[in-house]
Amino acid sequence: SLQPVAVELKSLLGKDVLFLKDCVGPEVEKACADPAAGSVILLENLRFHVEEEGKGKDASGNKVKAEPAKVEAFRASLSKLGDVYVNDAFGTAHRAHSSMVGVSLPQKAGGFLMKKELNYFAKALESPERPFLAILGGAKVADKIQLINNMLDKVNEMIIGGGMAFTFLKVLNNMEIGTSLFDEEGAKIVKDLMSKAEKNGVKITLPVDFVTADKFDENAKTGQATVASGIPAGWMGLDCGPESSKKYAEAVARAKQIVWNGPVGVFEWEAFARGTKALMDE
Repeated sequence: SLQPVAVELKSLLGKDVLFLKDCVGPEVEKACADPAAGSVILLENLRFHVEEEGKGKDASGNKVKAEPAKVEAFRASLSKLGDVYVNDAFGTAHRAHSSMVGVSLPQKAGGFLMKKELNYFAKALESPERPFLAILGGAKVADKIQLINNMLDKVNEMIIGGGMAFTFLKVLNNMEIGTSLFDEEGAKIVKDLMSKAEKNGVKITLPVDFVTADKFDENAKTGQATVASGIPAGWMGLDCGPESSKKYAEAVARAKQIVWNGPVGVFEWEAFARGTKALMDE
């Protein structure tokens, strides 16, 4: 719940903040219809409604999908709450969630954080300090082909980690990857990307060791593996190991500017968060 945020917001602003226990519906619409000038209203977490993301899990953990008609009603209710839409959620601006793409108001703007982040990216990509390092993680190579391709024209070094590293390692080293993520489409262009890196003089760092799991689960049995040993059948790599972290740290130490997109492990689970956290500490 965002209720504790209302308390902190009141303290920071030095004025009352009205917290509503929902973010849509008749009561919320009524409260937002004609508030006193200068008043501040904080709505409850949008993601408590499946209609925000379009899918989620119910109280029993079963996957559920939002009904199109209910998504439309959710978006229509959000659109009744104001006159101007300001998006300052840079971290979710790329997602097709209702609050990102479904609020229909005549005036729209980006917020101060959005401006700050976009200005940073403009500087980073147009006139970067060098050496310039890109850290690219996440699952699928195919999702990041354009990003990798573009960054190879701009950076001096690139760390390729996360799930997509296994596609690179299988193609380039013929590594046994067990049931780790493998992107068939992405695999087709791995060698082209590496050729471009070599041509442009971009140093690529891939992981050399891994924390493995016998299933994709927070409480899975864990093990260790290297590129040389491979990952056993039925096991998967969910984080990088200590030797990889050392190599990443060396690349970070060389860099004067870094752009980072995507984690290098399943950081949401403690057993597989060490690689991402170690990289952040650098």
